[in-house]
Amino acid sequence: MASRETPAVEAAHAAEFDFSYPEERTARTIFESVRVEIDEIADERSRADVTREGRVVTVTVEAADLVALRAAQNTWIRLVEIAEDVAAGGQHLVDA
Repeated sequence: MASRETPAVEAAHAAEFDFSYPEERTARTIFESVRVEIDEIADERSRADVTREGRVVTVTVEAADLVALRAAQNTWIRLVEIAEDVAAGGQHLVDA
């Protein structure tokens, strides 16, 4: 399941993060929550792609330089963490 296309960046550096979840439903929720940010965050120095395969959400970050890579990594990891927190909070309401 691929995300939307983002602008090309001359990427000298890349990093990939896999986030695994116990249920496919949770992975789908996280994926849908963060993929909408792709076009909003991409710039001339970095870009990201978010994909989902079953219970695994993968965030791939590419950047022209290491400073941009670190900033983009931090941004995308934080976005996933926020989505996880919101999903967990919503699950507590469903379970109650």
